Amino acid sequence: MSYSLATASYIGATILFILCLGGLSNQETARRGNLYGVIGMAIAVVATVFGPYVAGFGGVAWIIFAMIIGASIGLYAARKVQMTQMPELVALMHSMVGLAAMLVGFANYVDPIAASHLSGAEKTIHEIEIYVGILIGAVTFSGSVIAFGKLSGKISGNPLLLPGRHWINLIGLLVVIVFGRQFLHAESVGGGMAFLIVMTIIALAFGVHMVMAIGGADMPVVVSMLNSY
Repeated sequence: MSYSLATASYIGATILFILCLGGLSNQETARRGNLYGVIGMAIAVVATVFGPYVAGFGGVAWIIFAMIIGASIGLYAARKVQMTQMPELVALMHSMVGLAAMLVGFANYVDPIAASHLSGAEKTIHEIEIYVGILIGAVTFSGSVIAFGKLSGKISGNPLLLPGRHWINLIGLLVVIVFGRQFLHAESVGGGMAFLIVMTIIALAFGVHMVMAIGGADMPVVVSMLNSY
């Protein structure tokens, strides 16, 4: 599959994911929205497996192996979980999406081929994408785990309001911005990795702090918000 066809497939899958979210917002269109999501994910998976970024059968075999494991776990969980527990299942599964986004970001950063042909503004945009992607993935991962805990009763549903929490958030945001600038100006992967790891820890803490401050009754809204990330 060529680069242009793979890109077109990803764009089509993205449109279907947007239609999926719109459909799931209403009971009458939920089934259709779910179908859009299934088709979009199928297109994205095919474009990834047979796209230009996977070299050789060995890479395809590992991807198919991972897909079989993931699909088996998903089918088992979907069959065992009651409908009343669906918000918990969605929160738990979406935490895996955030974790995957983090891992993809780190993999892209350490991959010597990913940015070897980039320079100037293109390289900067690539690094910003990595930084922001890991940031959002970390917040989504930790926040979704806490949301799952509150929905399942494993974590108290009472809001945890720390004194000076807004100042804590502001300081964390400023550190993330400053470290982001240092990350973009790092002269080596090792030098940038230190800033990336510290930012990831701050983002994970922010996800926990943000969701812990919200009551358990509002967790479905929180899950929807994190899902939009």
